[in-house]
Amino acid sequence: MIYELRTYWAHPGKIEALHHRFRSLTLDIFARRGMQVVGFWTPQPATPETGDLVYLMAFSDAAAKEIAWEGFRADPEWQAGKAASEVDGPLVAQIVSTLLEPTDYSPLR
Repeated sequence: MIYELRTYWAHPGKIEALHHRFRSLTLDIFARRGMQVVGFWTPQPATPETGDLVYLMAFSDAAAKEIAWEGFRADPEWQAGKAASEVDGPLVAQIVSTLLEPTDYSPLR
């Protein structure tokens, strides 16, 4: 098992719209595509260094991660929903994705 840590920086004034998009669109597509969400967090306090939203995904391996994200990005429901949510401009200014491999002593293996 590998984990992907994703950190998002929302454009000013767009964090609530980003949360709404995850709640009402993204999570359903993740579930339909078998993408496993470990959890979502908001840094306290959110700073320019921490980002505004952090979440962790689990995948069987790096190849499975790539296939899952390719399918997600190509999903017509995602494409339409993303476009509709960004009619007044993009929600996300920056995304950083970090691939994490558990250590031999990690309880999450």
